[in-house]
Amino acid sequence: MKIFKKMVSSAQKAMIHVMNLNKSDVVLVITDNFTKKVGEAFYKAAIDYGSTAKLFFLPKESRPLVDVPKEMRELVKGATIVINVFKGLPEETPFRIKWVEVVYLDRSIRVGHAPGITKSMLIDGPMNVDYEFMVKNAESMIKCFENAKIARIEAPGGTNIELYIEDRSFSNDAKITKEPYFCNLPCGEIWCGPIESKGEGIIVCDGSIGDIGKVRKPLKIVVKNGQIVTIQSEDQKLVEKVQELINLDDQARVIGELGIGLNSGAKLRGILLEDEKAIQTAHIAFGNNKDMVGGQNRSITHRDFLFYKPTIEVTYKDGSKKILMKNGDFCF
Repeated sequence: MKIFKKMVSSAQKAMIHVMNLNKSDVVLVITDNFTKKVGEAFYKAAIDYGSTAKLFFLPKESRPLVDVPKEMRELVKGATIVINVFKGLPEETPFRIKWVEVVYLDRSIRVGHAPGITKSMLIDGPMNVDYEFMVKNAESMIKCFENAKIARIEAPGGTNIELYIEDRSFSNDAKITKEPYFCNLPCGEIWCGPIESKGEGIIVCDGSIGDIGKVRKPLKIVVKNGQIVTIQSEDQKLVEKVQELINLDDQARVIGELGIGLNSGAKLRGILLEDEKAIQTAHIAFGNNKDMVGGQNRSITHRDFLFYKPTIEVTYKDGSKKILMKNGDFCF
């Protein structure tokens, strides 16, 4: 009972500080049998705060889902906050993108997106943090990227890549401040959608891959003109799985995101939802980025590849350069 109370407290804290929860809100919590307790914690947190709340379980007999159930489409009407707390299945990425598109039909709805969330994230992890401090760090880092043209990223694992980010502003999920109202829970990263037709180099993913988890052997990704050219690893099963996921459509292998972790409470558990928020990490994704500033990628999927201890050097529009991260540590 004490553990559940702590989960409720963390859920409520996140909704208040990140999603601007108020008593007039109508909160729709989408969950499933895998994350039942987490879903119930968010539901109770909203009720205890004085808001109206609804709880919907994804139909287990239909998993993995390929489309949005009719009942979900009906329930979203009238909601002001939607919390997605269900198991993150790799085959359901297209469904999740469709669901977010349904919610975005009403751009005043605030979305807390948490596929793969676990009880431990609420009990002793990234949802028990100083949100104001995290917001301050996120804003400082974003300011350092103003007027940036190129980001060169290197890492001890072998990553060495240039991404073109001119006029592709960074966003952060530590505080919802503008439309569309979207954030991850747990939050704690900044990100941008790099120019899709550019980007050259190598990414060595030695951390986690979205919906797959921690890699047993590093995955080497060769990128040219913003697209994956080849992937290699000693883990052939991993190569086959990634090949399958980046070939779902013709934009699934096109650059989609550069993200940097800022959450001091995040641990590397093999669940990218949390891993990508951890400090001293960065991730590069391929696939959909249409919700990012300037994003042009319309893939049905989005796949993140995380690596440790990045060094990031930025070249600005005026030709000047600045190192913003050195071996995973911030330089601002």
